[in-house]
Amino acid sequence: MMINRKLINVVNDSKKYIVGNVIFQWCSLAANIAMMTSITYLLQSLFRKAAEAKDFILTILVAAVAVLIRFICSIMASKMGYLSSKSVKKTLREMIYIKLLNLGTSYGEQIKTAEIVQFSVEGVDQLETYFGAYLPQFFYSMLAPFTLFIYLSFINFPSAIVLLICVPLIPIAIAAVQTWAKKLLSKYWGQYTMLGDTFLENLQGLTTLKIYQADKYKNDEMNEESEKFRKITMKVLTMQLNSITIMDLIAYGGAALGVIMAATQYRADKVTLSGCLLIILLSADFFIPMRQLGSFFHIAMNGMAASDKIFKFLDLPEQNQDNKLAIGNDYGIVCNNVHFSYEEEREILHGINMNIPNNHNSFVSIVGESGCGKSTIASILIGKNKGYRGSIAIGTYELKDISEKSLMENITYISHNSYLFKGTVKDNLLMGNPNATDAELWSALEQVKLADFMKNENGLDTTLAEKASNLSGGQCQRLALARALLHNTPIYIFDEATSNIDIESENEIMNQIYTLAKTKTVILISHRLANVVNSDNIYVLDKGNIVEYGNHEQLLSLNGCYAKLWNTQQNIENYAKEDALV
Repeated sequence: MMINRKLINVVNDSKKYIVGNVIFQWCSLAANIAMMTSITYLLQSLFRKAAEAKDFILTILVAAVAVLIRFICSIMASKMGYLSSKSVKKTLREMIYIKLLNLGTSYGEQIKTAEIVQFSVEGVDQLETYFGAYLPQFFYSMLAPFTLFIYLSFINFPSAIVLLICVPLIPIAIAAVQTWAKKLLSKYWGQYTMLGDTFLENLQGLTTLKIYQADKYKNDEMNEESEKFRKITMKVLTMQLNSITIMDLIAYGGAALGVIMAATQYRADKVTLSGCLLIILLSADFFIPMRQLGSFFHIAMNGMAASDKIFKFLDLPEQNQDNKLAIGNDYGIVCNNVHFSYEEEREILHGINMNIPNNHNSFVSIVGESGCGKSTIASILIGKNKGYRGSIAIGTYELKDISEKSLMENITYISHNSYLFKGTVKDNLLMGNPNATDAELWSALEQVKLADFMKNENGLDTTLAEKASNLSGGQCQRLALARALLHNTPIYIFDEATSNIDIESENEIMNQIYTLAKTKTVILISHRLANVVNSDNIYVLDKGNIVEYGNHEQLLSLNGCYAKLWNTQQNIENYAKEDALV
């Protein structure tokens, strides 16, 4: 019942802690039996007025030793539970992390990030209870009643056998609930992850929702998902309350039956007074372990539901990287009739054709209105999205045949929200090149015009908050660019790298991009056409199609989509300048 061999074998180190936990609980029970036996014999002597001073001393001594043993065993059992749960959390989270690394940047095509966060955080915490409390209690609840039965059978066999027979009624009740609970908790976790997915998606796209005035629709959708989650949560709580009530009735009823049996046997003169009292005092101990198991059962069931999702994730197919190729020295990129869809019924890219030559100083830009597919092309080139149709060749190799390691070694991607980690400036820069010297780090900061600012702070040891929230948007983006420069790859992709930052930072970043384009292959994705004027070639996307390509002058002469976007932006910028002068 609720023993998942696969899960236990995965966390093999926890077995010794589970065994240790059970042994310490059993020793505590043995000490309790000894203490109760001593007390009942003293009470019998008092009743018969035959008690002596030595009986009091012996009882006090036995009780003191028993309390000390129980105290030590309680601490050690808790320690064993902690070590077991610690081993579980460490092992499972390492497995999840390694699996994510093996799946690579395209993991999002198989599972949503919100779901991974939920089962790797709360799901693993639920399994902490399964290993640290439920499993030890499961084995102890089997051992304790038999220990008590064997001991009490020498005192009064009928009472002992009645108590033993009543004990299995609790696991029978648990088993009766288990099938229903498993289905219900599976639905609970499904709704929980769905709510998390919806919340994360809405949070990430909040700006877009506000722009398109779709926030009210998404708010209503979120409320519906929340209501569904509330209902399934109440069903789970109702199921838990009902099953606990049933187990309490069995436990207390069984203990009461033990008291009745002891009294009946004493009245029939088939058990001594001390034996009768001992049965009464220990009858509850027959049921307490099993009752405690019932308390852990519901949390453990939740953990088991989470483990199903964890194993489903760990069993996701991985692409074999062993037979993947390295890019080599040819960095030309050719896209031939490339199609891509996030959802089968809605295609994003409709037969894209692009040619980025291998001359180490190619400066190619991709432009178009928001939502036309620019960033999708970048995600495909860096291997984040792999389900494309058509052909994408980097050098002489198809993109699908190139290892992710080689892509990361040869392509640097800089987005408009490049992530900066909590730590120091040096920690973040070294991610671009772990072997870089301090002089090289300062050189990169000089290139992006951040060196003076950092010198006025704490230099390379300047502390950054999570996502570098203690820096301005422009400073964050320039620091991300410095890290990218240290990576020093043949190909750089800038995806709206100058969005939502101050004009000074935008100019500094664009100057570095122009400098970089003299020695590297640079692909610039930008909504602001003034930044792409110097490009060798500009591809214009419209609703997932490349409708025009050429340099700035050639595209303007066509008087088509590019010219329309250019004229619109120029008019807006000129109007803004005139308004500022006024």
